[in-house]
Amino acid sequence: MGSLPSPSNIVTVPKIMTFDDLLIEAGGFGRFQVIVLLILCIPRLIIPLHFLQHVFISVVPPHHCAISTQRNPGNLSQEDLLFINIPQEQDGTFSSCKMYSQPQPHLILNRSQETINGSGVQSCDQGWEYDLSTFSSTTVTQWDLVCSHRGLGKAVATFFFIGVMVGAVIFGDLSDRYGRRMMLLVSMLLAMVFGGLSACSISYPMFAVSMALSGCTFSGLILNIISLSVEWVDMRHRTDASIITGVCWSIGGCILALIAYLLRDWRWLMVAITAPFVPAVITIWWVPESARWLLAKGRTKEAEALLMQCAAANGCSLDAFKKNSESIQALAENGTSSKTYSYLDLFRTARLRRISVCCGLVWFGVAFSYYGIILNVSGLGFDIYLTHLLYSLVEFPGKLGVYFLMNHLGRRWSLFLTMLMTGVCIGVSAGIPPSLGPFRTAVAITGKGFSEAAFTGLILYTAELFPTVIRQNGIGYTSFVGRIGASVAPLIFLLDDIWHLLPQTIFCVTAVTCSFVACLLPETTNVPLPETIADVECKRNSELLNNADTPLTDLAPRCTG
Repeated sequence: MGSLPSPSNIVTVPKIMTFDDLLIEAGGFGRFQVIVLLILCIPRLIIPLHFLQHVFISVVPPHHCAISTQRNPGNLSQEDLLFINIPQEQDGTFSSCKMYSQPQPHLILNRSQETINGSGVQSCDQGWEYDLSTFSSTTVTQWDLVCSHRGLGKAVATFFFIGVMVGAVIFGDLSDRYGRRMMLLVSMLLAMVFGGLSACSISYPMFAVSMALSGCTFSGLILNIISLSVEWVDMRHRTDASIITGVCWSIGGCILALIAYLLRDWRWLMVAITAPFVPAVITIWWVPESARWLLAKGRTKEAEALLMQCAAANGCSLDAFKKNSESIQALAENGTSSKTYSYLDLFRTARLRRISVCCGLVWFGVAFSYYGIILNVSGLGFDIYLTHLLYSLVEFPGKLGVYFLMNHLGRRWSLFLTMLMTGVCIGVSAGIPPSLGPFRTAVAITGKGFSEAAFTGLILYTAELFPTVIRQNGIGYTSFVGRIGASVAPLIFLLDDIWHLLPQTIFCVTAVTCSFVACLLPETTNVPLPETIADVECKRNSELLNNADTPLTDLAPRCTG
């Protein structure tokens, strides 16, 4: 038997610090992080004002064919005038898109209606008259986006989300190349410009293009807010950071309901929700660049200066922190590569490919069902302002609930549960008859709470799944797929002509199916953020992964492939 090696022959491998270790040395979650999150909350409050504006600017008010003076055979009341010119639907309401070819005065005497499909019925030839008691002007009334042009009205939201989808790819790559802070500033300036152009549009094509460009810039805002809020926070407080910025979305939704209630004209509403970008741009001056990204790019001095600034703001001793200079340099040398990453790298290696495919599908399901609920707010039959406010208020308990779920059940099972319940609520709500309106609305609002909880958890989960060197590409790609779902969601409502429950059935099935896809993703609770693709590909020991004190570098010897 061989003899044991003497103590003098044992080589001690020094422990290499991870970036999370450096953040803890710099105070962890202290005053510096709180200030950064509060500043990022300002643009985060503005984002939902634009993402949810379609609920109000694209409303279709009650309408009927315009009746010319030649169709008024005498001094008739408005009701009689409608009765002799506009046929009625089976439910007794006047048709929105049909009119009699000739006035039917005899109908006043017997109060009987001819069938709406009769040979004497035609489409509107003089435009439409709208009920403006709730909205003084919407994009629908502006360009008559009803009847045969109904699809164009639904496409307003689709154009915006197509822009968001394209912007996710563009800004995801640009942010990994030129930095989070720079792209955040560029996105905010462009959002202000295109938001103003949308409000001033003089034609539908101009409005559609402006909305698409506006949506493109909002991707830059979302991606960089997510990255900065996650990359400046240690792993023990990532959930807290996600919830803090997530709550701002819900507050923004409540503010939108108030602004829309006060401003019933769609142009002034768009001006009001774009104006806050002016002071918000100024606040970006105090937002620091991501030190993680700087180290990944080899910009050691800048990263070290920001970490020193973080330590000073958190009340840590700068002399004590200066001893970490060698560790910072080692991290930079270890993470820096001459390779330029692209979206293709998300699919080159086995584990990262599986994460990318599954995460993309989950993003599609969450965004698709979320906007399927949001954009159906006017279809519940209740006051649109009150319903939207309730939709926003229910997000607060949803976010509080997902906070505890993520900390106790983990990211994966929390996402599965919230998505599954979203689908169940959509299905149950669709099956409730309109006569039980309050109960139907209550179930829909509950589904909205679960949907928002799923979205909140997914945003944090995605940032934790992808490594720093390609995180923005990963978030950009998944956001791109999610916005495909958001773009398709408004058009799905056009399928109610085939079967009135078909849209809700599609939303329900999609949410439930994607909830099971979420089970295929790896758990990231209490796991340090991966810095390189190699960190993701390592087959790490599950016990060590669940140990929050084990840095990724200590697991390197266990990695294979």
